[in-house]
Amino acid sequence: MKKILLGLLAVVIVAAGLFGVDLYSQRRITGEVEAAFEQVRAQGGKASHGGVSFDVLKRTLTITNVSIETAPFAVKAANVVAHGVSQSDASRFSAESIDVNDIEVSAATDGKQAFKITYKAPLVTLKDYSGPIGQFRRPASSSLIDLYRFGFEQLAAISATSISVPGMTGTVQATTPRGDVTAGEFTYSGLVLDNIKDGKIASTKAGNALFTADTQAAGKAVKITGKLTDIVASDIDFGAMAAAFDPAKADGDKVYLMYRHIAAGPYEVSSTQGLNMRIDGMTIDDVGITPSRMQLPKLLEMIPPAGATPPTPEEARAMMERVAAIYDGIRIGSSEMRGLSIETPQGPLKLASIRLNLANGKIGEFAVEGFDGRGPQGPIKLGRFALKAVDIANLMRLTAQFAAQKPLPEQALALLPLIEGAELKGLVAPYKATGKPVNIDLLSLDWGQFVGSVPSKLRLTAKMSGPLDTADPAQQQLIAAGIDNMTIDADLGAAWTEASRAFALEPVKLDLGGLVNASARASLGNVPREVFAMNPQSIAAASQIEAGAIELTLHDLGVVDLAVGAFSRTHGGGKDEARQAILAGIKAQGEAIGGSNPEAAALLAAISRFVETPGQTLVIKLTPRAKAPAQQLLELLKTDPQSALAQFRIEASTGL
Repeated sequence: MKKILLGLLAVVIVAAGLFGVDLYSQRRITGEVEAAFEQVRAQGGKASHGGVSFDVLKRTLTITNVSIETAPFAVKAANVVAHGVSQSDASRFSAESIDVNDIEVSAATDGKQAFKITYKAPLVTLKDYSGPIGQFRRPASSSLIDLYRFGFEQLAAISATSISVPGMTGTVQATTPRGDVTAGEFTYSGLVLDNIKDGKIASTKAGNALFTADTQAAGKAVKITGKLTDIVASDIDFGAMAAAFDPAKADGDKVYLMYRHIAAGPYEVSSTQGLNMRIDGMTIDDVGITPSRMQLPKLLEMIPPAGATPPTPEEARAMMERVAAIYDGIRIGSSEMRGLSIETPQGPLKLASIRLNLANGKIGEFAVEGFDGRGPQGPIKLGRFALKAVDIANLMRLTAQFAAQKPLPEQALALLPLIEGAELKGLVAPYKATGKPVNIDLLSLDWGQFVGSVPSKLRLTAKMSGPLDTADPAQQQLIAAGIDNMTIDADLGAAWTEASRAFALEPVKLDLGGLVNASARASLGNVPREVFAMNPQSIAAASQIEAGAIELTLHDLGVVDLAVGAFSRTHGGGKDEARQAILAGIKAQGEAIGGSNPEAAALLAAISRFVETPGQTLVIKLTPRAKAPAQQLLELLKTDPQSALAQFRIEASTGL
């Protein structure tokens, strides 16, 4: 949109200087117009015109066959007619309307990466125009920075109630350093700009835009055609755009709002290679910049020209740092793409929406919803996938560092704070070549409260189901029991509190559909901050951690019968015999413990009741008898489990 506006209004900027003349005599007007064209020629440009006439009664000024060339721009017009002209003071020129007929605006660059674009319009009409009168001047240089800055500054100095272009066509041609040529044509209809004042445009709209492009892909000619309709934008600020290219505005953290609202769609694209894509609509709201963070001129200065020696790794990293700064300085209140559909060789692909917002280098949320497509093994559906609080700017910086040298594990941990969570909903996808789907109703992972690069708070929620794998030995017993599908419902949480130095696992809930429902609570005491440092000192700090209370609850939904059946198949005999054999083994362990640990014997008795009666609930509570280092207990558990259990007060019970 910015390039279209610049090209469309280039003739207006030139006309403003041409009309700054004495309005009282034809001869004087002709002389002043010629003097204005001479200014262009004096600065190295080319400028010519045909007849000049002025109707005093109607206050109408006409200039025919206008042609101005000042690299890299060229402007031509069959005639320029200003109606109801006036000059309120020596510095500004006004007209009730200006008609520019058969206008052509073009821009071109030479070299190995040549580029040329041309706009043509039968008629451009400006209503209630007012602009400055002054000496004609060119941009400071032909650099992209100076061209954009010059164009935006000139546009910010004019006003008009409307600028309308009923129809506009154009061509574009680009040549790559390898000699490949891409050529295209485009057409706009119904382009209207309303209320241009103080460097702002209240609204713009275009009925539709059509384009075709001929290019090369893998040595084959490809033709692409497209159509975009209902293009609208509001509250466009050219002063804000100019600030992005002006180093003088690169101080402070002021946010310049460039666009309040942009919307377009439907958008349709097709190609001779079989690509067919449609987007029902797109919207972007509250687009702003902070020039001091973006430093856009410095980035553009670092981009090597076409054919130059590739940048060194150090130069590439420095360039990536500048690109990351662009994200630091861009704000997008919200953006959404709706109704994407693409025809692919595997079948149609559809997407309901993609949404994101961006501020201070962070994407608040990136969400993809309503995916429907097909993979190599079958159809895939996705209700929603979202990333939360993605620090895109620092992610790019770290990526640039890791590209030069493979990161150490502790360095890779620096990526964790750059994303605060992820969520997946409503995924249905084929499981290997079984012809059966995996269903993920919900998979949500959040982490935060970082100590360095390590999160001290974590929450995982999952609800999913899928077929069992007959080739997996670990799942053979389930399959043998007639279970061919498994449902998992889990809710796991962990958090460290610095004030109390306590670390808690809560909630811990797991439901294996049709088998067992389990929940647990566990805690650790005296957990120092240094444990999260992930360095040699953290190992020493871990020795201070003390064991805390543990509570486990199991509700049998069929897991006991499953274990009994597996024992029966392995050892022979019926299920009743298998259950009695298991109970006998538990009883023998209890007798072996005897009076040395009555609480452990009571625990085995509760487990025995849990096995004996299907559908039981088993509750086990372990409470430390005294402060005990967690590391020592873990080592003791490996060598002498009974002594480890003796460090805890044990409570066990069952109940239906």
